[in-house]
This record gives sequence, C-alpha cells and structure tokens, in this order.
Amino acid sequence: MSKNLLDFTGQVVLITGGRSGIGKAAALMFAEQGAKVIIAGRSHAKETLDEIEKIGGEGMFIKCDVSVTEDVKNLMDTIVAKYGRLDVAFNNSGLLPVTTDLVNQTEEDFQQIMDVDVKGVFLCMKYQIPIMRKQESGGAIINCGSMVSFVADPGMAPYVAAKHAVAGLTRAAGIEYIKENVRINLIAPGLTATEMTAGWLADPEFCEMVKGFNFVNRWAEPEEIAGVVLFLASPMASFMAGSIVTLDAGQTAH
Repeated sequence: MSKNLLDFTGQVVLITGGRSGIGKAAALMFAEQGAKVIIAGRSHAKETLDEIEKIGGEGMFIKCDVSVTEDVKNLMDTIVAKYGRLDVAFNNSGLLPVTTDLVNQTEEDFQQIMDVDVKGVFLCMKYQIPIMRKQESGGAIINCGSMVSFVADPGMAPYVAAKHAVAGLTRAAGIEYIKENVRINLIAPGLTATEMTAGWLADPEFCEMVKGFNFVNRWAEPEEIAGVVLFLASPMASFMAGSIVTLDAGQTAH
C-alpha cells in the first residue's frame, strides 16, 4: 500500500456532473493526486478541464445524459477504449427539485427527478460494475445522495423520494459486489454552496433559516464534501460497503 493513501496516480476516475460544485471540486482533487479524470455530463466542462490542465493534470469530457441508456453505455465503452480500465466512479449528476407541496408537483417534474437522480445512478452502476469486476484491483463507486436520503424536508417530495431510492440502490449494490472488491458507498451532504443552490442562497431569509439547521450555522463548501469522496475511493475505506456518510454538521444527529 502506498505511503500516500490518497495517491491516485495512474488511476482512471469518472465523475458525472463534474462541471461545477461538488463534482468540480472532486475532479480537481483527484487530478492533483495524479488521476486521469473523465467528466461526463450534458454540458461541457471546459472551465474544470482548464483548471485541471493548469495544475498539470489529465482530463477529458464525454457528453452524456445519465438517464439515457445508450449515452451511459457509450460513456463506459469510450473510457475502456481509451484507458482500458475504470478505477473510481463518482456518480454525482443530479437535479434540484421544484419547491412546492406534493399536490402541486407535476408528473413531468417528478419524472425528471426520477430519471436523473435515480435511473441515472442505476444505469451508471449497471455499466460501471462489470468493468471493475474484471479488474484484479476492483474499483470504488461513490454515489451522491443527500441528507434527505434518510430524512425529509417539506416542499420537495420527489427529490426526497429520489434520494431515499439512491440510498437503497447503494446499500443493495454495496453488499452484492464487495466480495468482488467493488466498493459502493454513498455520501449524504447537507446544503452546499454550488451553482445549483445559488438561487436558494441568494435569499437572505432562506440563508438564515438554513444556518439554524446545523451546529456550525453555515452551509458547506464543495471542497469539504469532495474530500470525503477521495477518502471513500482510497484504500482507507477498504472495509466500507453500502455505507452512508453524512456530511451535515450534525443536522440529522440532533
């Protein structure tokens, strides 16, 4: 085992939704530790790739809608064709909910959340796991859940349902494949300052309310979450399978 337990030199790391936020922070951290980073998403991640290049890292972008089977299959085939392996996958793509009570949620809003936040994770794992099973070194998959993977907030029922489902998928897959050295775990962040949440955080009343939810009276920065992704991808997490790591400054512990 390397003395630097966060050394990913030569490893191939896939991050879905790596254009901004937690995904971008993780992409830069993995690149700094020597990984070859693939960013997948519907929108190009030029800014993230430029930053990876500036720090001397290697990165590439592959266009992919994780809710579309053919896109996901093409993503994995492209990675294998170029690198011959996949060591780490951070399934981070997701959508924020329309904020309204359940009866005012539309079928279209519900389906969109389910397609990306649940089906997308399912499809990614479905085509990532076979690659990792063939490798002697196995691999690590980290799914992005939320604190609402096991609690609920009002006004976002489809999102709560989706994140509960992702927790279930992670637990089930985690115990199915750990014997084959494919480690699958979930992070469950609290509110994090990202491009997606900028609208919420621009509301002073909302900000004050959120600060009162946890025990440091602030929200998280993407780097605080991304560091745990690297830990879960590292040999230090070798005994973890189907686990949920909560990152919410004590909000759900209260």
